[in-house]
Amino acid sequence: MPEIHVHNAIDEIPCAEWNALCGTDYPFLRHEFLSALERSGSVTPETGWQPIHISIRMEDKLVCVMPLYLKSHSWGEYVFDWAWADAWQRHGIEYYPKLLTAIPFTPATGPRFGSSLTSAQITPIIGEAVQLIAQRFNASGWHGLFVEPDTLSAFKEADFMVRLGTQYHWFNKGYRSFEHYLAHFTSRKRKNVRKEREKVQNQGISLVTIEGTHIEKTQLDTFYRFYQRTYRKRGMQGYLARSFFDLLLEWIPEHLVLVMASYDDEDVACALSLKSSTCLYGRYWGCSEDFDSLHFETCYYQGIEYCIEQGLKRFDPGAQGEHKIQRGFEPIETWSVHWLREKGFHPALTNFLNEEQSLLRDEMALLSSGLPFRTGGTDGSDPDQQ
Repeated sequence: MPEIHVHNAIDEIPCAEWNALCGTDYPFLRHEFLSALERSGSVTPETGWQPIHISIRMEDKLVCVMPLYLKSHSWGEYVFDWAWADAWQRHGIEYYPKLLTAIPFTPATGPRFGSSLTSAQITPIIGEAVQLIAQRFNASGWHGLFVEPDTLSAFKEADFMVRLGTQYHWFNKGYRSFEHYLAHFTSRKRKNVRKEREKVQNQGISLVTIEGTHIEKTQLDTFYRFYQRTYRKRGMQGYLARSFFDLLLEWIPEHLVLVMASYDDEDVACALSLKSSTCLYGRYWGCSEDFDSLHFETCYYQGIEYCIEQGLKRFDPGAQGEHKIQRGFEPIETWSVHWLREKGFHPALTNFLNEEQSLLRDEMALLSSGLPFRTGGTDGSDPDQQ
């Protein structure tokens, strides 16, 4: 029989054991990333993220680990269930606390557990585990966000509901340079991108990309000041503490990519990304003042250039933003899986998810029609040579 253990801190599970099951290429499931969130105070019961990570042993052997949080709200998740919470409340039922398996403040699809067993073998055990833990903490249910598509069939077999979402990702189709990439655009869309980039140059702004251990703490200071300014403009405070970024730089610098923009020898904007061996993940942005088109240059075009130069296959620039379409970011499917204790809501939720999925697929098809590529111009060939 599986032995299920609950841990109130990620550091209760040895880093080497966690990473042995989860791997170290996808940065967000690394023990170091999750530990940095907790040690910095960004993820705590006080911020509404109570860690209750699980480990599963069989015959005294660790076979699975999974991040798990007891949530008292739905902030920082990017799969919106506020309407669900409202429905629970209108029926006199508490929606919070709920159980959540996700990477806090990180809407990036990837593995959500590490296991020596196959998805088909471990998913039913995970299902039993989260149901037992939901009863223990009187949680309304469990939600797994931005799960890998190849795990969906196993979750469906275990009677989880699935929910479709969408984001906009860039794919490297053998581009040799940014200009070779633009050569695949229609003439009008190509001119629009060039104009945006020229606006940045004409304002006298210079940009530099700094990686890993070459990033200095003073540069992180600048980045963090800009990061918080972006939130303050919306009357909010950034979710992440300053020390979180220090810990990333100390523990997993090989995953960090920092773009810095300067004007008149003063830093004016920063974008901090993380990377795996195949993908760049645009995560955090901030600026000291607003410059025309600088956000597009710093957060999108510099990232595309980096992926082309480094041979990365994909660029995930973060959640939302239909404006990414005209810059070549394609609509892609994202998935979440859900189990709710209150079975009376299941028929209504099933209907909602089916209708939402149909509407989203129509929307994605419509958005795809607005992509800037020439017909037949996304296969890596050079239209100018055709």
